[in-house]
Amino acid sequence: MSNIFQIGRVGNVKDSCGGLEPIVKIIKLGIMPVVQIGIPILLIVFGVIDLGKAVISSDEKEVKAAQSRLIKRCIYAVAVFFITTLVSLIMNLVAIGADKEEANASSWAKCWNDIKK
Repeated sequence: MSNIFQIGRVGNVKDSCGGLEPIVKIIKLGIMPVVQIGIPILLIVFGVIDLGKAVISSDEKEVKAAQSRLIKRCIYAVAVFFITTLVSLIMNLVAIGADKEEANASSWAKCWNDIKK
């Protein structure tokens, strides 16, 4: 009986992904790196620009506010950077802990882990 979590049979990438290989490749090789690298860089760049504007305006209150925003954005950047690692770790833990006969969790974990550049 097929289950919603079952992607396909365990074997090579095309078998384990069951036709979802292009979508998994787009997510893993396209979207995840942009989220993991691009967004933190943009957050830090925008924070530095805000701080630069505040320094140029030479208003001490505005500089302190810009510094606190920059610190918050740096914290957010670090958090966003580690989100992809945390999601992968949780997915692997779920795959290990799931009842493999019922949910066939090993097939989607194998599909995710076998996708390479």
